[in-house]
Amino acid sequence: MNSLAVIITTYNRPDALSAVLAGYLAQRDSNFEMIVADDGSTSETARVVAQYKARADFKITHVRQEDRGFRAGAIRNRALAGSSADYIVFSDGDCIPLPHFIAQHRRLAEAGWFLAGNRILMNEPFTRQVLDQGLSVHGWTARRWLTAAMTGQINRFIPLWPLPVAASLRKIPAGRWEGVMTCNLSAWRNDLLQINGFDESYSGWGLEDSDLVIRLLRSGVNHKSARFAAPVLHLWHRDNDRGGLAENRRRLQDVLHSERVSAEQGVAQYL
Repeated sequence: MNSLAVIITTYNRPDALSAVLAGYLAQRDSNFEMIVADDGSTSETARVVAQYKARADFKITHVRQEDRGFRAGAIRNRALAGSSADYIVFSDGDCIPLPHFIAQHRRLAEAGWFLAGNRILMNEPFTRQVLDQGLSVHGWTARRWLTAAMTGQINRFIPLWPLPVAASLRKIPAGRWEGVMTCNLSAWRNDLLQINGFDESYSGWGLEDSDLVIRLLRSGVNHKSARFAAPVLHLWHRDNDRGGLAENRRRLQDVLHSERVSAEQGVAQYL
């Protein structure tokens, strides 16, 4: 692999973004570029990005679009078009990486496969404590995380730590799209371009990531698990507005019952 880029989606949550960027500054593998894909945040987000850009050993680019409601697919497409990296890691501005996150995605990357990792959910009081006190949880020891799990601050403990999973077991979900989320997903850029990236015709929150994965699978790119290798710590937040979810479900069913591979409204418009 020659180059790797991380695309982080964010919207008006600069405190969470700061905690996430601190996690990337602590990566054991710092040979990557970062694109902060901003879905229309205020200037406070730009200020946070500028602060970390001055501190980082890697390149950070801030790509922003106008605030016209939830358009994560569109801003991810813009970020994807703006990168020339061979391999793309997608995550969110409320998902803190552990120090081995990039190294594990790089290690597990394989031609003909995309990687799907998991997340550890942090509850609301713990999230507020982490953000208000600026806790560097990405560097916590196993003992501290075990305490957090026993007190209900996180929903799971074991997936936080890398386990020696056989390569053949990681490929068991080869054809499965259910449960894959773009808060922890990586793929080869050429494979993403081949399917025209994310489909921006999805309106509002929900299922644009499932659509992407279904079309990747249909194009011949298989699902490889990064569980027990590269988790992220998901900061609590209120549920997004799901007013468009019913229509998005209908659209996803149409895709499932079709042979569509290319997004109707995708990344090609930015290239």
